[in-house]
Amino acid sequence: MAWGRSQNQSAQEPFILLGFPGPLGLHVGLFALFLLMYVLAVAGNLAIIGLVGAHPRLRTPMYFFLCHLAFLEVWFTTACVPKALATLASRRGAISPAGCAAQMYFVFSLGCTEYFLLAAMAYDRYLAICRPLRYGSVMTPSLCARLALGCWLCGFSAIAVPAALIARLSFCGARVINHFFCDIAPWIALSCSDTRVVELASFGIAFCVILGSCSVTLLSYACIIATVVRISAGEGRRRAFSTCSSHLTVVLVWYGSTIFLHVRTSAESSLDLTKAVTVLNTAVTPVLNPFIYTLRNREVREALWGWVQGK
Repeated sequence: MAWGRSQNQSAQEPFILLGFPGPLGLHVGLFALFLLMYVLAVAGNLAIIGLVGAHPRLRTPMYFFLCHLAFLEVWFTTACVPKALATLASRRGAISPAGCAAQMYFVFSLGCTEYFLLAAMAYDRYLAICRPLRYGSVMTPSLCARLALGCWLCGFSAIAVPAALIARLSFCGARVINHFFCDIAPWIALSCSDTRVVELASFGIAFCVILGSCSVTLLSYACIIATVVRISAGEGRRRAFSTCSSHLTVVLVWYGSTIFLHVRTSAESSLDLTKAVTVLNTAVTPVLNPFIYTLRNREVREALWGWVQGK
């Protein structure tokens, strides 16, 4: 009975998020930076949602998916940054096993959903540019809703199996996670259980999600580029590229950083670089997306200017 109580107490011991070790001055600077990026990310993405909802001419499939992406970015950055802020402010990164598991599940579920949403947006741009005459009859509100729902369901279902397997792991010794949130790899490294099945499942899910969504995105843009190159008029070519340039910019930033995280070395020296790239995904990218779509889309700029002027 005593051993059982000891095992139960051990299972409830909190994990410690190491965050960004360093002097107080570094923590103050990082806290201010993270807080600024979080406020800008939430405000910018909510502004995109409000802008699309307030202007009927923006209620098109492209902006429908953009609203879903903006809504996702709000929750994606919220799943990571507030806890990082609390760790920086208190310099104590304690988090319960249940809290750690919940954070890990939501962060990676939202990340998978973003892959699928970006693929759906690429498919939408493919239909608009390569099949313009059929675009209105194919990309109906019903299809848009089904695609968006499928992205969310697939994203949250994909992580269910690895999350269930990770929840069954047992831990012994120090519970220090060398990260600013509950990442899968550092958590698995702390386990004293056999983790081969968990690692295989995590790799398989990551491989399928990244490869599947990346294939749809690459094929869509290959067709788009082939179609645009055949357009003889320079103005028509410029207009075609302008409709997908902002999405392509977001795709390059997101895929570039996340693919790095999956092919990085496991050496201890790479951990600081891994944290920096993760900051790019969880804090910087949600800030950049509203600005990218605002600055590179004429329709959004005009709607925003009209909103500012009160029209």
